[in-house]
Amino acid sequence: MHISSAFDSGNITVLNASDPTSIQLAINKDHMSDFYQWFHFRLSGVADTLCTLSIMNAGEAAYADGWPGYNVCASYDRETWFRVETEYNDGILTWSIEPEQDSLYFAYFAPYSMERHADLIAEVSASPIVRTSVLGHTLDGQDMDLVEVGYGPEGRKKIWLGARQHPGETMAEWWMEGAFDYLLDPDNPAARRLLEKAHFYIVPNMNPDGSKRGHLRTNAVGVNLNRIWDTANMETSPEVYLVREKMHETGVDFHLDVHGDEALPYNFIAGFEGIPSLTDKQTDLYNRYQDTLCALSPDFQKEKGYDTDELGAANLGMCTNYMAETFGCLAMTLEMPFKDNANLPDAEFGWSPERSKHLAKACLDTIAQLIDDL
Repeated sequence: MHISSAFDSGNITVLNASDPTSIQLAINKDHMSDFYQWFHFRLSGVADTLCTLSIMNAGEAAYADGWPGYNVCASYDRETWFRVETEYNDGILTWSIEPEQDSLYFAYFAPYSMERHADLIAEVSASPIVRTSVLGHTLDGQDMDLVEVGYGPEGRKKIWLGARQHPGETMAEWWMEGAFDYLLDPDNPAARRLLEKAHFYIVPNMNPDGSKRGHLRTNAVGVNLNRIWDTANMETSPEVYLVREKMHETGVDFHLDVHGDEALPYNFIAGFEGIPSLTDKQTDLYNRYQDTLCALSPDFQKEKGYDTDELGAANLGMCTNYMAETFGCLAMTLEMPFKDNANLPDAEFGWSPERSKHLAKACLDTIAQLIDDL
């Protein structure tokens, strides 16, 4: 039996693996941070062997209230990720499985590696309506990729989409795959009409360093990128600084920041109700967007979500608040579950990459319906 995590986005420490029926593990903290919850590792040499695995430090994780009702993700081929029944008791996360093959991977959610990210950029670059560029580099020297999609006359709406400020929220980049599938399908008439009116600026991964390092929430030096939009700098947060500078160059008419939530088993949107310069137009568009998306996707709802800020109390270090306040645009945070959508559950796969992609297409259909008013 062997347990390993020395690969892209890997994260685990082996405490005791002398007995396959009592494997004890711990999740490593993000570098220079106390955040942790993301795990990703390989278990090998255990075909037809009953294995019980326990994450002993789950109770001190960043969002321990997210463990109840959570089922771990597993895969033999790293393509199809299924759920394994999981228990959380006394601060310990435990699951058992008798693997059908010698090699099996486990993760907090279906991983989205930097290698797959590179493949995604290469694939979309082949489209005649795509332009890719590198805005600059991260602290670990990785590229900050920007993908522009669109054609047609000047004066089109500037639509910005971003994902994975928090690198462990991998469903966000799976969502991006769905967005590209929608926009680059030449047989999709809704996309063609939308691209006549909108120019898309897309950052599929806002945090390449945290993604590769196997972090939950921070970049290479422990910075939570979704708290420093008003103070970003090249020394500690070049990811946000570079994107923000490009946004000020292009202007922004709409921004969607794509995330995942550890605790709430729903898809929902968080807004900008607490910004000082809130307008009736922003509020109206925000409500219309949610109502339209509810009508288009059974996976979306607006009854469950985060508490809203009082007017003037918004944290402008958060992306959505910063964007809505700075550009006066409709800006939102889309949250997807690590668990499952409790309103439309899937016992085998839970919330999954495939469902994330489908939700992306519904989100873009919603943009298409509101584009003239943005």
